[in-house]
Amino acid sequence: MRFFMDGRYIRSDYHDGISRFSYSLIHVVAEHVNPTVIISDPLQREMLPTNSSVVELHAPTSVLEPLAARKLNVFEPDVVFSPMQTIGSMGRKFGLILTLHDLIYYQHRTPPKDLPQFVRGLWYLYHLTYMPQRLLLNGADAVATVSKTSQRLIRDRRLTTKPVHVISNAPPEVEVPRDPTTPRNKALVYMGSFMDYKNVETLITAMQYLPEYQLHLCSPISAGRRDELLDLASDNAVASQLTFHNGIEDAEYRQLLRNSTALVTASRSEGYGLPVAEAMAEGSPTVLSNLEIFEEIGGLTNPGALFFDVHADTADRQLANNVLALEDDQYFVAASHGARDQARKFQWDDSATALLNLAEEIHRGRNQTKS
Repeated sequence: MRFFMDGRYIRSDYHDGISRFSYSLIHVVAEHVNPTVIISDPLQREMLPTNSSVVELHAPTSVLEPLAARKLNVFEPDVVFSPMQTIGSMGRKFGLILTLHDLIYYQHRTPPKDLPQFVRGLWYLYHLTYMPQRLLLNGADAVATVSKTSQRLIRDRRLTTKPVHVISNAPPEVEVPRDPTTPRNKALVYMGSFMDYKNVETLITAMQYLPEYQLHLCSPISAGRRDELLDLASDNAVASQLTFHNGIEDAEYRQLLRNSTALVTASRSEGYGLPVAEAMAEGSPTVLSNLEIFEEIGGLTNPGALFFDVHADTADRQLANNVLALEDDQYFVAASHGARDQARKFQWDDSATALLNLAEEIHRGRNQTKS
């Protein structure tokens, strides 16, 4: 089977969620087969497994994207997997698996600001109704998603008539997690974008109840958004408690997690929440908004996941109280072990196996139809 994977979303600077998902899944799949990876930037080639082949295509944000399948037909793939749902399927002569990570932008329609203006406009219009999504997803043989929560939402909203499979996100493997009995810093870590639905404002206002703590904001951030958050911090007299990393190397990020008290997030919507799983894999507790997806990933009975009501007027105080509970050494040790045990439930190898089994099933089905 000639199995193609779309690697055009891999970033060459700092991984975002879709970049890390693509990169990790491609590398683990390459431990089982020799995939062909679709790239749009020569720098992406350097980030791929040595046993992978490469074909070049336009960028996924190009106006040519609706014609992607016709261009890929030239390379004669048997099955193509895309980590997104927008790759063009018209005229395809191969099996196709599309991925829908979440339904966030039907609730929060503001598109990412780093996209080209015309793409931002199309993005907004696309999410006004479910019809465009249905047309795209029904152009595939199967749909993948990263969690049971998203799988349920896709089915509930009848976004596709095609089977929906969970190809789970997962944290990197950590052979030796942190030792929870050693001293820890009064540091909190946030990894994620600064879009409105991420609700970083609640993290900042919570710092007034945690005067001895430092909040590390790890992801790249625009100057304008940084100024907005600093204004809020100044109003709450917590500006000195914020550290903006504006992007962070993986090794530094892992070390920050291992020395901190907890990873925190007050997000109002998520498709998976990979930073939560990454923190737990390191043995670091997490303080989370009470979303269904966080309850799935963090685990309701896991002492390493502490929840607060994100919609309550006292959300920031609840978040702070959960952090303060982790100051008890005995509780922290239990939370660290619980986080580590929960993280083991999500493995990239399981995801790769599920994806390859699905691709083989589609390949066999198409061959039987031809015969």
